[in-house]
Amino acid sequence: MEYKWIVLSNTTLGVLMSSLDTNIVLIALPTIGHSLPGMNAFNVLWVILGYQLIIATVLVNFGRLSDLFGRVKLYNIGFAVFTIGSALCSISQTADQLIGFRLIQATGAAFLFSNSAAIITDAFPPNERGKALGINQVAIVVGSVAGLVVGGVLTTTVSWQSIFWVNIPIGIFATVWAHLRLKELSHLPTEHKIDIAGNCFFAIGLLLLLLGITLNAVSGLSDPITAVMIIFSLLSFGLFLYVERRVKNPMFDLSLFRSRIFNAGNETIFLNALSRGSFVLVMVFYLQGPLMRLSPLEAGLFLIPMSVSLSITGPISGSLSDRYGYRPFVIIGLALSALGFLMMAGIGGTVTSLQVLFPLILIGSGMGVFASPNRSSIMNSVPAERRGVASGISTTLVNAGNTMSIGLAFLFMSTATPRSTLDLIFSGTSNGIGSFSYTDFLTSVHLVFYISAMMLLVSILIYVVGFRKGEKEGASLISHKIGTSQLRDNS
Repeated sequence: MEYKWIVLSNTTLGVLMSSLDTNIVLIALPTIGHSLPGMNAFNVLWVILGYQLIIATVLVNFGRLSDLFGRVKLYNIGFAVFTIGSALCSISQTADQLIGFRLIQATGAAFLFSNSAAIITDAFPPNERGKALGINQVAIVVGSVAGLVVGGVLTTTVSWQSIFWVNIPIGIFATVWAHLRLKELSHLPTEHKIDIAGNCFFAIGLLLLLLGITLNAVSGLSDPITAVMIIFSLLSFGLFLYVERRVKNPMFDLSLFRSRIFNAGNETIFLNALSRGSFVLVMVFYLQGPLMRLSPLEAGLFLIPMSVSLSITGPISGSLSDRYGYRPFVIIGLALSALGFLMMAGIGGTVTSLQVLFPLILIGSGMGVFASPNRSSIMNSVPAERRGVASGISTTLVNAGNTMSIGLAFLFMSTATPRSTLDLIFSGTSNGIGSFSYTDFLTSVHLVFYISAMMLLVSILIYVVGFRKGEKEGASLISHKIGTSQLRDNS
């Protein structure tokens, strides 16, 4: 088998495993909430939030480490750590244990996420990268679909602990396979100096920012304490920028952000994650909560159209963007998802699968059309030796957006639904809620979907403006180089 296909197969398996785990856990959250001792709404949400918080905090750091010590080496470590974390999650006896073991899982996932796109980009020529990333995107969808169905079946028929068993055989096989078959294609530097100060300031700044926002939304952290955390976060980011401009071997090259196309792609990917990161979570508790009271399996089947449509459009969009350019597909994808969210904002207290079929297809199709062209534009806008950190930056923004999305969704929902009612719903103990709360909860769900649609429309504007400026800068740079060359020839 040609090496590039070995790379794509293994990294696709890694993405499959991580996406499978995400939806398996999401669909089982209501059951975990009322089954595991010591669980409340805060703990239930932190099973997801803690996982995403760790990934968001360390991804750029791991991307930089992969540029220094080898992407394949750290990718292999990620597979092993993720598998161990999955095994530990399956034997959790308390809420604290489950959250703690999920943090171990997240560390392994961060190694996988920060290196997979860079490894694919190294192995494939530029005219095939969109197609490769599109195929990789299919694995996310297959994992999402399988996670909804397998998670629903296992949670309903066996136990919630069984949802973590799935990762163990896949992880063991993939770890051994990656160790034996993958090889390092990037040129590693001879010096391995790590920017310790920059890494620490960045991690502390991002951690404090995400903690302040999510704790304020989910647990009612007081506004003064939240403000202090955000102020210290901004101070830490300021120190990070100060260090990065002066250190010899910075955590990442700030010159990457001089590229308008790099900036536009990353700003858009963040807003896209911020808009859709809470969607499945909100739908899970809408479907399994006091409004519809479906089983985990029934709720999972409801959401399959979104994942299937993503799997169909993802590879097609990736291949077409290699031929016709990134911009039209990014814009079309964002617009389709925005329209789907607007339609979902009109759902009633109960719905049939047929009633939500079209909006779910629009949301999934939009994600599929958007994802690989946008990621390709980001990866192709940076030098080859910086792809590890570029991949880490974009994936960090995705996970930061997803993490903030859950906290903000809970905050927006609390403006229409009393926090005490939300605590009961999200802890899986919503029996006995008064009838007046049903309308409030539905209003809060609509509010989240409207705000998501607005974010997507804003992201379209940001991308169009940024991409146009990037093209003009590129044209000016080429013109300048040609003029300089002609002057030298004349001389």
